[in-house]
Amino acid sequence: MAGSLDGSQSDQSSHMETGIDNIYEAFICPLTKQVMQNPVTLENGQTFEREAIEKWFKECSQNGRPLSCPITSQELSITDLNPSIALGNAIEEWRARNDFLKLDIARQSLYLGNSETNILLALKNVREICKNIRLIKHRMRNPQLVRLIIDMLKSSSHEVRYKALQTLQVVVEGDEESKAIIAEGDTVRTIVKFLSQEPPKGREAAVSLLFELSKSEALCEKIGSIHGAIILLVGLTSSKSENVSTVEKADRTLTNLGRSEENVRQMATNGRLQPLLANLLEGSAEIKLSMASYLGELALNNDVKVVVAQTVGSSLIDLMRSRNMRQREAALGALNNISSFEGSAKVLISAGILPPLIKDLFYVGPNQLPIRLKEVSATILANIVNIGYDFDKVPVGAHHQTLVSEDIVENLLQLISNTGPEIQGKLLEVLVGLTSCPNSVINVVSAIRNSGAIISLVQFVELHENDDLRLASIKLLHNISPHMSEELANALRGTVGQLGNLVAIISENTTTITEAQAAAAGLLAELPERDWGLTQRLLKECAFEKIISKISVIRQGEIRGKRFEKTFLEGLVSILARITFALTKETQAISFCRENNVASIFLDLLQSNSQDNILIASAIALENLSLESRNLTKIPELPPPSYCTSIFSCLSKPPVVLGICKIHQGLCSLRESFCLVEGQAVDKLVDLLDHENVKVVGPALAALSTLLEDGLEVEKAVRLIDEADGITPILNVLLENRTENLRIRAVWMVERILRIEQIAEEVAEEQNVTAALVDAFQNADFRTRQIAENALKHIDKIPNFSGIFTNIG
Repeated sequence: MAGSLDGSQSDQSSHMETGIDNIYEAFICPLTKQVMQNPVTLENGQTFEREAIEKWFKECSQNGRPLSCPITSQELSITDLNPSIALGNAIEEWRARNDFLKLDIARQSLYLGNSETNILLALKNVREICKNIRLIKHRMRNPQLVRLIIDMLKSSSHEVRYKALQTLQVVVEGDEESKAIIAEGDTVRTIVKFLSQEPPKGREAAVSLLFELSKSEALCEKIGSIHGAIILLVGLTSSKSENVSTVEKADRTLTNLGRSEENVRQMATNGRLQPLLANLLEGSAEIKLSMASYLGELALNNDVKVVVAQTVGSSLIDLMRSRNMRQREAALGALNNISSFEGSAKVLISAGILPPLIKDLFYVGPNQLPIRLKEVSATILANIVNIGYDFDKVPVGAHHQTLVSEDIVENLLQLISNTGPEIQGKLLEVLVGLTSCPNSVINVVSAIRNSGAIISLVQFVELHENDDLRLASIKLLHNISPHMSEELANALRGTVGQLGNLVAIISENTTTITEAQAAAAGLLAELPERDWGLTQRLLKECAFEKIISKISVIRQGEIRGKRFEKTFLEGLVSILARITFALTKETQAISFCRENNVASIFLDLLQSNSQDNILIASAIALENLSLESRNLTKIPELPPPSYCTSIFSCLSKPPVVLGICKIHQGLCSLRESFCLVEGQAVDKLVDLLDHENVKVVGPALAALSTLLEDGLEVEKAVRLIDEADGITPILNVLLENRTENLRIRAVWMVERILRIEQIAEEVAEEQNVTAALVDAFQNADFRTRQIAENALKHIDKIPNFSGIFTNIG
């Protein structure tokens, strides 16, 4: 007899099958000492259990003994085993009568007020009867008994509940009527509750019972409808702490429950997607439609999206090509859901999603997609394009065009012009994705330029009722601005509203920095800085005042948004820097810079551990401002000489004027004349000469060079740079020779530095500096060669013949 489900011996039958009714000796096998199940008779009339006597004969043959009767030892001439039908029937009748009496006693013991020992014994008897005598199951269909066992699930004893679950499993095996009784009321809910609230062996028994119940198709929906049933079963299948049997039974139960569509949906919701995917692959047309529709509604993590794309991506693409509009809609919904992750998008590209997507978007005629589905197609395309793939290698048209082919891009632009805002926004996102890739942006720019679409694209900036559409247009314009800055400037300068809208977006009073603000600032920063007309428009829009305010609140930490803060601040600083390019053209620009102390703002940005682009823009702005210092410096008026000093010149002394700038020989300040010396900027600019980014070094060097211009006190400027330990970094720039522009600037500055005799004597001993100047003298452009020649003369590496020629003359 089999043991209990948990492997214990508590359910093992005793050596001798006991009974309530009298047992007859003839019922007992002499070999097994147990009541016979299949009695057979030998030729000598002795009766045995068939299995036992066959084993005896086998042992006789193996040991070389003659076949004999184990009771009488009589040798047998005939070993035929004749079924003892009459005895077998008698035993069955006795067992049925005996078991009926046992069940009657069990029924009397199964009540919650009884002792735990009696209840457990009664449950044990029920299990034994059901296990040992298959026929009795037909006689045991007693609804009252099943309900009594069900009542034991309410016991406060874990052991009673555990044994009741085991007993119910045995009772309902193959018995649909008993299963139907369990399905009544809240019994299934109680069993499901045990999946989480019982000890491990109780959970295993509950899972085993649910598995048995799930074999009935009628009960599958009942189990699935219980709140929490499927999620608990799914949780058990992935548990690392449950025993193997529990996990296996939970998995098999879910497999059975998968016969119900609703259960399949619930499983998918709770992370078990295999049944849904299997139905999508192998189900009927209606099932596929149902599963695809639900797949479009599911929340999926990125890893799952990849699995789904790998498993059913091709099938969904096939459905997308269907003439059945409901199937196409369901497929598009599912593809939209799984296309938003890079890994799954790449799988879909390989599966061939792009050609039908493009066809759906562009096709006009019979069976064309309605606008609402074209919007979904556009969304899928935007999802895919935004992963940064090499789309110039993926054919999408009949003539091997790709997404970045000019005719495809022009079709996209035309579609943008002829559809509603929902599709327009998604198609603009497609172009944003294509222009974010260095390999494809030039193609898109070419198509925009050739189609004249820049004006219509700029107009989207004015939209206030659709933030997504406006954001997509700004991001697109930002992406193409490095390649179409002149055209964009003309479009923004020549229309009313767009420039003001960009300024308004940048200056919005938000608590966080938005993507639209960062993109708008980046767009304006890319426009030609010497476009005086555009700068005038920005001045009229009060853009620069608003930008200064934004820079201030960001640097003071009054506005959050780490995601876009870097790009936003870079854009703001670059836009503000453009005002310094207008100083020679616009007196209003000079007034603005004075009133807002712009030079101080850029100087502060040099010492704030700013990003490279901010350092570059700030140094360039300081260079522009410093170049105006000479023109803005106030030369003090000297008092007229007194009568005595006019007669006796030997008595005169030059008047002393306090606050005179060493370099500009006038009254200077950082605010009024943008003087780098008065602003103590030299040290900060010298620090940047050691920067690892040559794009930072160049503007810093250029800003310093403004102090060495003709007409200024160059020698004093060199002394000032020397005091800031700036000579060696300037020489290092020359020696490193990282770019030609840096070399040209460094040669110019070194020549002026070497005009100081003391410094020239020290540098003359540096052979590497001499070599760098010689190289410039031999290989640079004409003007730089001349400057290098002068520098070499300062250190006596080339004779200075000008004096000789003068003497000869």
